[in-house]
Amino acid sequence: MAEPQQETSPDAIMVRIGQAIMLHRAGDREEARNRFALLWSQTGEEALFHRCTIAHYMADTQDDPATELEWDRRALAAADALTEDEVQWGEHALAVSCLYPSLYLNLAAGHVRLGELDDARRELRRAQDVMGTLADDEYGAGVRAAAQRLERTLAIG
Repeated sequence: MAEPQQETSPDAIMVRIGQAIMLHRAGDREEARNRFALLWSQTGEEALFHRCTIAHYMADTQDDPATELEWDRRALAAADALTEDEVQWGEHALAVSCLYPSLYLNLAAGHVRLGELDDARRELRRAQDVMGTLADDEYGAGVRAAAQRLERTLAIG
């Protein structure tokens, strides 16, 4: 029997990303990783917002710190490419611009796990430089708190 085809419209992809995120948050890292991998393979390079989101969350499902850092780099590359084309992707570029503090923090944390403290400090500074894009909400508070923890870890202010 043939496998049912997955819906690949932009809205359906966001629903599937959300489902994979829920799996990860529920503790099923392997299934979440498998679903993110499938989503990655089904989204083209023109779907920059989706690729940024998929890579951002895929990184969190990795067991190997170097692989996690590579996924974080993919997320940042997609965000950079997206914001360069804001005219075409206006609303998504705005959404991604609010992710930059988290994207940089993830890179910094990855560098810490790999013992690359100078690189971690550089990425933390980049995150600090764009903290102003965060709203004064729960997400923003969480990212700011993560930055403060990382500052203490790296002993910089």
